[in-house]
Amino acid sequence: MNPAKSPYLNYFLLAARALLAWMLYSYGWAKLTDGQFGVDDKTMNMALKDVDLFKLSWYLADHQPFKGFIGVSQIICALLLTFNRTAIIGAFMSIPIWLNILVWDLTFMGGMSAAFTFRLSWYLILTAAILYQQKEKVVPAILLTTETQPVIKFPVWAYALLPVAAIGIEILGAIPNALLNYLR
Repeated sequence: MNPAKSPYLNYFLLAARALLAWMLYSYGWAKLTDGQFGVDDKTMNMALKDVDLFKLSWYLADHQPFKGFIGVSQIICALLLTFNRTAIIGAFMSIPIWLNILVWDLTFMGGMSAAFTFRLSWYLILTAAILYQQKEKVVPAILLTTETQPVIKFPVWAYALLPVAAIGIEILGAIPNALLNYLR
């Protein structure tokens, strides 16, 4: 059986799209509603030399238009990933978002970055798999020269289970980090 034609692989990648779209949407919305970035008053009253890089980075990222631009970009990308017709563009658009978050976390989070490194690397792998699944449509999609059709249609109940499948994929992506922490 050709793995590319496997309904299980196709469903896995559909659930991966749902997961990635949800993560982008939730983080984008948090930025737009002041749920992410910024520091507390205690940190604001500290001498700059005493503020750690993570808190300093969150203070800097809390300024407009940067914060709004990132939030809106994440929501747009999430919406593009949601629909079959725009999923390839959404996947491509998400690559610099994931890479930016990954480099930001590696730069500013210190010891907390290992879990985020695994998680964001997993998101990049899922994004690459989504693009690879439709590799024959990638160039035409970028050029907006062809109509894209769903890879495979699923019954309604399969779409209803997408949140559960997406959570399963999130847990699957956490396994390398859990193993690393267990082996330490």
